[in-house]
Amino acid sequence: MPLSEEELRLLEQMERALVEEDPKLASTLRGTAFRRAARRRAIVAGACFVLGVVVLMTGAVASITAVGVIGFVIMLASATIALTAMRGPHGPAAADPRSSAHPSHGGFTVIDGGRTGRTRRPRRTSSHGSFMDRMEDRWRRRREEGGF
Repeated sequence: MPLSEEELRLLEQMERALVEEDPKLASTLRGTAFRRAARRRAIVAGACFVLGVVVLMTGAVASITAVGVIGFVIMLASATIALTAMRGPHGPAAADPRSSAHPSHGGFTVIDGGRTGRTRRPRRTSSHGSFMDRMEDRWRRRREEGGF
């Protein structure tokens, strides 16, 4: 359930008061330090990935399998580190904390019960039965029409 205008206004007032009273705490709550560290980890992982490519290619050119395998392992590890750094602490939903259901207010975000904003569509049930039934019908029609 979205917040009313009055609740949004009160939330913005509380946020401003918190920023004025303790800017360091407000910065921590916004997660700017975490984003900065994650960005740094992603950049270092990218550089290690390039290093892994160089090691892999060196092993391939020099026909040394062990060096090529080491390069591949470096690439794999750095790609994994980069992806986890970009996703954030709680998976893909936390990738951009500035995105919110209410973009009119800056600063802290409003979390709507942990939902990502995507609504699930109900599955369409076919009147023709299950998937296997439809496939059997198609197969039967093909055989009757002389397709096979």
